[in-house]
Amino acid sequence: QEQLAESGGGSVESGGSLRLYCAESPERRYHTMAWVRQAPGKEREAVAQINRHSEIEYLESVEGRFTISRGNAKNTLLLQMNSLKPEDTAMYYCAASSWACELDATCYNRWGQGTQVTVSS
Repeated sequence: QEQLAESGGGSVESGGSLRLYCAESPERRYHTMAWVRQAPGKEREAVAQINRHSEIEYLESVEGRFTISRGNAKNTLLLQMNSLKPEDTAMYYCAASSWACELDATCYNRWGQGTQVTVSS
């Protein structure tokens, strides 16, 4: 059964770094994969995505601080987060779609369980 599984979240101080990992089910390859976050009381927002053509998009507020990439291990997706800010605090989800997407959380139809990122000031 296809699934996405995240890891790598945690708590850091403002200005710190974290790296998130997402493992894809080996039985399925997606057109678009993304990292989506949801803070308490807020809607989900897509922060970065990469498609099968290696085209990348970022949410403006994270551009220059976050980097999405495919991992060296087969079927992994990474999100390197640097210069973290308290407003980056959220549950981060690995998400995927079988079709092309704009950077839009409503486009993805496969989701992991999420990993918590907390940034203290």
